[in-house]
Amino acid sequence: MRTLTDHIGRSFKVLRVSLLDRCNFACTYCVCEDGIPAATPRPVVLSSDELVDLIGRLHHLLHLQTIRLTGGEPLLYPDLPKLIKGIRQLGIRDIKMTTNGFLLAKKVASLQEAGLRSINVSLDALSESSFYRVTKRAGLKQVVEGIIAAQETGLEVKINTVIMAGENDQEILPLLNFAFRHGIKIRFLELMGMGHLFGDTDSKFFPRQAILERISSVYKIDEQAKKYGDTATYWNTSCGHSFGIIANESHPFCADCNRLRLDAQGNIYGCLSSNTPIPLREINSQKGLEASLYAALGQKQMQFSGSEISMLTIGG
Repeated sequence: MRTLTDHIGRSFKVLRVSLLDRCNFACTYCVCEDGIPAATPRPVVLSSDELVDLIGRLHHLLHLQTIRLTGGEPLLYPDLPKLIKGIRQLGIRDIKMTTNGFLLAKKVASLQEAGLRSINVSLDALSESSFYRVTKRAGLKQVVEGIIAAQETGLEVKINTVIMAGENDQEILPLLNFAFRHGIKIRFLELMGMGHLFGDTDSKFFPRQAILERISSVYKIDEQAKKYGDTATYWNTSCGHSFGIIANESHPFCADCNRLRLDAQGNIYGCLSSNTPIPLREINSQKGLEASLYAALGQKQMQFSGSEISMLTIGG
């Protein structure tokens, strides 16, 4: 079968699925107020059966290699094990998830049993005060317990840390050392101009070079070639550890992006910078679906330009 590609050869092989647009944290890089309490009742727009059907139709055309489940906070989605099993039954084995980790310790065994292979956990600080300043919640202990529990089940575990000047940049080395002690990969992320931060990241922006300078003050590091389609560039240390940096602003990686996004309402986006959702739920024909996918390919950009859409809506 032919592959859907754009004018520079980019295709979709990774589907990021935002399961719902609510979260039990209120991270300052994601929302601008105290967030939406997790107890606030909101209907799940797409059931696990509906999601599996949509993913299956996309997989038929795209031959997807990886599904990444995101949110909001995906661990709040009620039928998560059933959804993962359904995706596996489509023939997609590389199923990953990104989570804040607060509920992870209680749920990770059932997710691993259902077929989850890899998990990224957001951890932006190891001190209680910095953790609360970023997330607006108390819960550091639960997140760390979730990371260790996920590792003990045999899942591949990575830590994601968004670095903000004056908020948690002092946490870089403690987090790096924590990851090294536990044999976990850690990626540091530059702040992205999404949602309420669109066009307004300068005051808190902490660039890749500053992160590297902080780390190289303690460790001798060696940059590795970035793999095609990866968001992170990795460095090895002389003591045998590695870490990554996702530098969407200072070192864009859009040229080899292979990701498609499905939001909680059944809309697709070909680019994180796009403000234009492409409705998918009501499209029943293969011809119509293919036209929507080409429209999504047309959204792809050569460099991230930010978006007014929040990460809470489109998925981190």
